[in-house]
Amino acid sequence: MLDKGSYGRVFKGARRSKDKYFTVLYRTNETGQGRLGLAVSKKNCRLAVGRNRLKRIIRESFRVHRSELTGIDIVVLNQPNTHTAENKTLFDSLEKHWRRCRGIAQAGDSQDKG
Repeated sequence: MLDKGSYGRVFKGARRSKDKYFTVLYRTNETGQGRLGLAVSKKNCRLAVGRNRLKRIIRESFRVHRSELTGIDIVVLNQPNTHTAENKTLFDSLEKHWRRCRGIAQAGDSQDKG
């Protein structure tokens, strides 16, 4: 998980990936590990049970793709009505975001070698 300073660093200089379910902010890090932060808003999901469900889905999707997301700090924010979407829809959305995040990691690797 990200600490307070890492959240600030990601929010300050991040790239964005956005769809109707999530906004994903991501930035390379120096640790060589994929790290996940969550900012699931009460404004966009009033009930705690819905926010907790979203957090479980995001964490599980990240866990499955963690080996592909090395060297990236990621913060996931929810959009309005995300809590009403089906689990499969949310997993598919997150998978697309992870693919975009992998693009920055691969571009960073090729820049380091060049």
